[in-house]
Amino acid sequence: MEDLMQRVMVLYAGRVQGVGFRVTVRQLACGYDVVGTVRNLPDGRVELIAEGTRSELEAFLLGIDESELSGFIAKKQETWESARGILRGFAILP
Repeated sequence: MEDLMQRVMVLYAGRVQGVGFRVTVRQLACGYDVVGTVRNLPDGRVELIAEGTRSELEAFLLGIDESELSGFIAKKQETWESARGILRGFAILP
């Protein structure tokens, strides 16, 4: 089951806009076998959507938690589901 493709959506709250959060997440993504998007939401949160194997996604999320971004994150909410297979690369959305 470990190698099934998964999708995770993470909503990050805190001081996560205007601090290079999206750029750093995209840079971190390059070190993992994941695809996805990251964008600012109007309410001040950042939304991350990523697909990959569960183990790669968990490692990627841990990488974010252990990066310099951790000091800006006050709260995060993860939602897991099966991958949809429509994402390519890793993009910062407007």
